[in-house]
Amino acid sequence: MLQAAGWGGYLVLRTVSSISNTFSFKAVIAVLVEAIVGYCLTLLLSALYGYYRRLPRITGIVVTLATLAAATAIYAVIDAFTFSFKNAAPGITLNLVLGTVFLNFVVLAGWSALYFGINFYLIVEEQNTQLRLLETQASTAQLAMLRYQLNPHFLFNTLNSISTLVLLRETERANAMLARLSNFLRYTLANEPTAHVTLAQEIDTLKLYLEIEKMRFDERLRPVFDIDPRAVKARLPSLLLQPLVENAIKYAVTPQEEGAEIAVSARLAGDRVRVVVADTGPGLTRGPRRPNLSTGVGHANIRERLLQAFGPDHRFETRTNPGGGFRVEIEIPFQIEEPKREAA
Repeated sequence: MLQAAGWGGYLVLRTVSSISNTFSFKAVIAVLVEAIVGYCLTLLLSALYGYYRRLPRITGIVVTLATLAAATAIYAVIDAFTFSFKNAAPGITLNLVLGTVFLNFVVLAGWSALYFGINFYLIVEEQNTQLRLLETQASTAQLAMLRYQLNPHFLFNTLNSISTLVLLRETERANAMLARLSNFLRYTLANEPTAHVTLAQEIDTLKLYLEIEKMRFDERLRPVFDIDPRAVKARLPSLLLQPLVENAIKYAVTPQEEGAEIAVSARLAGDRVRVVVADTGPGLTRGPRRPNLSTGVGHANIRERLLQAFGPDHRFETRTNPGGGFRVEIEIPFQIEEPKREAA
């Protein structure tokens, strides 16, 4: 298409230039032949240049220049012979050939420059597309890695609790915990590790998890949910809140005989969603430090998943409540559609 458009435009310009003073049928035929020959030559050049681009750089440059010189000579000879028919004695003379060399060289050299320029642009665009695809695949793989870090630790803690119940011969509670663990895993494994789920789905997952932990702590674990109905459709990375609740169980419920309350709240504020996981435990001042989540993957895991999902457009803060206890705040954009990602 570019060839046809380019040589078509060249034919029009040369025709207008040739007949600008006096109309000559022979001049029009000569320009038409010139355009057809140029079109055929450049088709051949495009095939040769395509092969030369696979050669080593220096070799490719040398053979390209040699081919351009040969094509210019052929074009000049044919062009000179064609235009000689305008005269009374058709034929080729050295002066006529030399007179057409410059114009033919400019045309073919310009065409060659366009050819390599367009192909360079296409190569750069293809490389940029591949780079973006690789970046997306790397991001997806990293998200999957961060997400998969959670499951082994959670399974270890839960299976350890089941083992304890079996040793204590509390088989009914152990069976109930196994059933709830099965429901939890079926629910979580149904989602892709890089998928975003709605806040409502994430809360349902938390409730399944807390049913398992309730088997261990009974009334010592007191979960409270305060979810704004307007925020339930907001999307966030799956299993983002579960390790925060698990962390609260370890540092707030476990060390206190009376247990603790774990409050999960979500509010919609404009185009932002604020999610808070707070507990009534000893906090940071009187209790042990909380450098990591109980799963061992650390707050860095949550921060990294938020960064991968939302870039810098998020907020993650931890602090001790003034009245005691620990508090984690997450603020993310209000999104109701699954972010589009390329398949890894």
